[in-house]
Amino acid sequence: MPYIDIKHLTKDYGNGRGIFDMSLAVEKGEIYGFVGINGAGKTTTIRHMMGFLTPDEGTVTINGLDATKSSAEVKRYVSYIPGEINFPGNSTGEDFLKDQLYLSGRGDWTHAVKISDQFQLDVTANVRSMSKGMKQKTAIVSAFASDADILIMDEPTTGLDPLMRDIFIELLKDEKAKGKTIFMSSHIFQELEEICDRVAIIRDGTIIDVIDMRDIRYNKTKTYKMEFKSFEDFDHFRSLGYNLNRIKLEDLQLNITIHDKDINHLIQDLKHFDLVYFKEIKATFEAYITQIFKEEK
Repeated sequence: MPYIDIKHLTKDYGNGRGIFDMSLAVEKGEIYGFVGINGAGKTTTIRHMMGFLTPDEGTVTINGLDATKSSAEVKRYVSYIPGEINFPGNSTGEDFLKDQLYLSGRGDWTHAVKISDQFQLDVTANVRSMSKGMKQKTAIVSAFASDADILIMDEPTTGLDPLMRDIFIELLKDEKAKGKTIFMSSHIFQELEEICDRVAIIRDGTIIDVIDMRDIRYNKTKTYKMEFKSFEDFDHFRSLGYNLNRIKLEDLQLNITIHDKDINHLIQDLKHFDLVYFKEIKATFEAYITQIFKEEK
């Protein structure tokens, strides 16, 4: 049984807004990403996972428990970072973090201090006077320090600078090494590509694709860009039967898409041509997403 299991989840707000017949499954120990433009349904999905919303149709189960009917019990396993952070009360960051550890019945204050130091977070500051970035760091410290089996995070790196994002990614890797299960939405494609095992792509409340990130990181079909010194070489190469695209006749440039097993054959052929350059165009998750959205239009 998947650790997080969403089946045919629907929440219809009218006028095409909401989520519709959504199904996805997250395995224990997996980092699962969730990506889509604003308004696509990411937060609505996550709020169902937390038991904050009741679905019109379908179910969400976490560790075999119904997220709506057994919401309180589900929260024993889960730490959550919301998309909009508003801390209650008028306490310091330290008081807030200690209260969260106490209420969850999990975690360790020493670990919270260590993570706070990594994020350069001043825990003596009043939570109401904190900047957006400080609030985000406080929420992250609270989530990681609680030592929950599952982390559910809605745009957790919003407001963080690149250095803090790198620290966050290293923390995620540590949590995965401990066997934790992580579900996170993000609009930063690079961080999803670096840390996720799989990523679901949502558009207009519907999942349009789920990609295994190994297919991006270890893609065996490569694209290379080359430019020829002469039109004769350029024209001759086009006649060899390779899979070519983005041909620019005026610049004597073209791209070739080829499987790794055929690369030696290509290199042998290229010995007979005079090239200005030959370089690989790295496959990225961002390029994949862009292509998916173009095809969906």
